[in-house]
Order: sequence, then structure tokens, then C-alpha cells
Amino acid sequence: MFVIIGLVVVFGSIVVGYTMHHGELAVLIQVNEIIIICGAALGSVIIGNPLPTVKAMFTQSLGLLKPSPYTRETFTELLQVLYDIFYAARKDGLVGIEAHVENPHESEIFNRYPSFAQNHHAVSFLADTMKVLLTGAVEDHHLAEILDLDLEQHHHEAMAVPTQLQHVADAMPGFGIVAAVLGVIITMGKIGGSAEAVGESVAAALVGTFLGILLAYGVIGPMAQAVKSRVEAEERYLSCIRTALLSFARGDPPITSVEFARRNIEPDVRPSFQELEEMTRRRGKEG
Repeated sequence: MFVIIGLVVVFGSIVVGYTMHHGELAVLIQVNEIIIICGAALGSVIIGNPLPTVKAMFTQSLGLLKPSPYTRETFTELLQVLYDIFYAARKDGLVGIEAHVENPHESEIFNRYPSFAQNHHAVSFLADTMKVLLTGAVEDHHLAEILDLDLEQHHHEAMAVPTQLQHVADAMPGFGIVAAVLGVIITMGKIGGSAEAVGESVAAALVGTFLGILLAYGVIGPMAQAVKSRVEAEERYLSCIRTALLSFARGDPPITSVEFARRNIEPDVRPSFQELEEMTRRRGKEG
């Protein structure tokens, strides 16, 4: 929603300001310039990235049209699933949760919370770590190292899309100049013609520079930042799981482990301690 609002503000302010100066909008619609700039940008993306990254760039860019999945409710569900799995492990022993971590996509506990169950990396991160705890052969400091390695690799993979989007944004003014230079070359061939024809050709060439700068700083650059913000939100989500797992692994009670995770959540989306207490009390009665 905010992406759409932002784009409306960017293009709306440009159009309104341009028309206030009695500019003709038809002059800005230069399909050939758009083809040159966007085609060159797409080609550079294909040259420099593997196919999965190219697909992810389009998928995650379109995903910005949807609200962020990391809301207060999402983190509340995360705390609930962490408490449930730790409570079951403390009540029935680690063996009692083996079925849940061996087949996480069929787990009654995980599927109780849709936002968590649909986050495949989070499910694997939690389930795989609980499997490690089941073996009983990993010490706390080794477990922290394992979790940090996992998160580091995930960060490296997740940052590929915003990084490449930013590279495209940085390149767009250059592609705009390419389109403008091509327009100037065409204009040079019309020097002997009417002043009106030469003027139109120069205007079309300048539109290329305009579009390159506009797309760089008004569209693609902000989109790269928005995707990066989503990646950072997911990292905070996974970091909550890491904090809770380390707390549980050293023997803390489920409620303490979940409280550690809650403190790891940003204040604007963090459930209150009272909400956590009510949730755990209700879950305890159900259990």
C-alpha cells in the first residue's frame, strides 16, 4: 500500500509540476526511449545474475504491493509457537517433540499458527535446531555458532535481491544517457530540416536522461530500500528464534526463553509482557 502511495506521490508531483509549466505530457511518452533504457537494464540484470536471483527480483518487487508480513500479530504467533514447542519438550521430553521436528509441515503445533507455518525458512531453522538438541551432542557455544552460520548464509542469500536492485538503480542514469546520446545522433541527421523537427528530436533525446534519473531515484532505488527493509524484518524474526533456542538449550523454562525472544523484537511490533503472560496461561490450561 505504501509503495503505491509513494509512486503516486512521485509521479503525481512531477506531472502536476510539469503541467503547471504548461508542458505537454505527450512529449514525455517516448516508447523508444523506454525500450532502450528498460531493455538495457533488464539485459544487465540477466548478464550479472543467475536465473533464481532474476526471478526473485521480480517476485520480491511485486511482493512490495502487499503489506509487510512481519507485523505485531506475526511476532505474537511466533512467541506462541515457540512457547508451545518448548512447553511440549519440557512436559514430554525432547523425544515427545520428535514427530513435530521430523515432519514440521505435518506438525499440529506448527500448523496451528499459519504465519509461522508458511515461513519455510523459519520452520526449517527451528525444526533443524531442535533436531540438533535431540542428539544431545552439541554444547551451548557450539549451538550458537551453528545458528550464527545459518543466519549468516541466509543473510547473504536474502541480500542478493536488494543489492542487485540497487545496482540497477545506480545504472539507470547511465542508461538514460545512452538513450539521450542515441537521440542526439538521430538529431544530428535532422540538422538540415525544420527547426520544429530538430526541436522535437532534441526533446525526445532529453526524455531519455529524464527517465533514467527518475527511475533510478524515484522508483528502483526506493524499491531496493523497501526490499532491504523486508529482509531486515525477516532477520529480526529469525533472530527471535535464535535467542529463544539458545535460552531453552541452556535449561531456561519455556516462559523465560520466550521472554528473551520477546525482548529481541522491535518495540513498535513487540507484544506486551501482559499479552505474553495471558497467552502462556491460556496455553497452559489447554495443555
